[in-house]
Amino acid sequence: MADMTAAAGASRDFAAFLAAHGWGDAIVAPLAGDASFRRYFRVTDGARTAVLMDAPPPHEDTRPFVAMARWLDERAFLAPAILALDEAQGLILLSDLGDVRMCETADQGADELALYCEAVDLLVELARHPAGPLAPYDRATMQREAALFTEWYCPAVGLTVDIEGYAKAWDAVLDHGLAAEPVTVLRDYHAENLMLVGTPRRLGLLDFQDALAGHPAYDLVSLLQDARRDVDPSVEDAMLARYRTATGTGDDLLRAYHVLGAQRNAKIIGIFARLWKRDGKPRYAGLCPRVWTYLERDLSYPVLAPVARWFDDNVPPERRGDPMLLAA
Repeated sequence: MADMTAAAGASRDFAAFLAAHGWGDAIVAPLAGDASFRRYFRVTDGARTAVLMDAPPPHEDTRPFVAMARWLDERAFLAPAILALDEAQGLILLSDLGDVRMCETADQGADELALYCEAVDLLVELARHPAGPLAPYDRATMQREAALFTEWYCPAVGLTVDIEGYAKAWDAVLDHGLAAEPVTVLRDYHAENLMLVGTPRRLGLLDFQDALAGHPAYDLVSLLQDARRDVDPSVEDAMLARYRTATGTGDDLLRAYHVLGAQRNAKIIGIFARLWKRDGKPRYAGLCPRVWTYLERDLSYPVLAPVARWFDDNVPPERRGDPMLLAA
């Protein structure tokens, strides 16, 4: 029977699922979770290992993850293989891509520029494929996401703002973020979700269940305006130049990049405020100052003038930061 003792606090029993798929004697140990209801565990049975994803219904739906994992694999991208699946229980047993993440490898003194080159080159290759069978990353979706800022951050820091004017400001710029030829946008493509696997090294992909069909600049933003680690502006500029050279894109790519950067960063600030305020996860509030830095940089570009004016009129500089500290 699987050893659940290492998974202290687990409210669900995985033993029957694991036993049914040949892992009945495995030891189960928790891995780092994420901002969702999903949890992850490493399953060890002698020399072999796997990863167990616990995505409990109705909070989570395993189908988008499974479909995208298979789509990526069919196109020779390295995503975890589906070893076993119980859709009704929300349990997936995945191949183990290891513990070596791009994030810590870069932080520990590896050649950061080389790592980011690899990550950008993967996006170049991804953009060569027509988008998968995904919902569109359209104007309505972007507006709904951007509204998380006014729904969660502004009330958290005591601001009463012009919500109608906020939507109108975004409406004036979002055309630049809509793709004429959509590609698969993974949407959480950043250093903590990129695994360094094998020799020669390949980039393994995680956390792609929210993929949509949208503009390729969005995943560049995820990578180069990383909410969880500082990316030097010189690295950002070099990687944008690398992508543009490889794809032959012009200034329209830069306009899309900054519009989608502002949209994503406003969304993230709202989500992180919600994770603190509603879900009791205060560490996310502490990430907001970094995201504000990215947002203000994006807002400085002329294409964002309507949105920048809204922020100037509604969110004073002293109310931009860690919402938990500003609410104290």
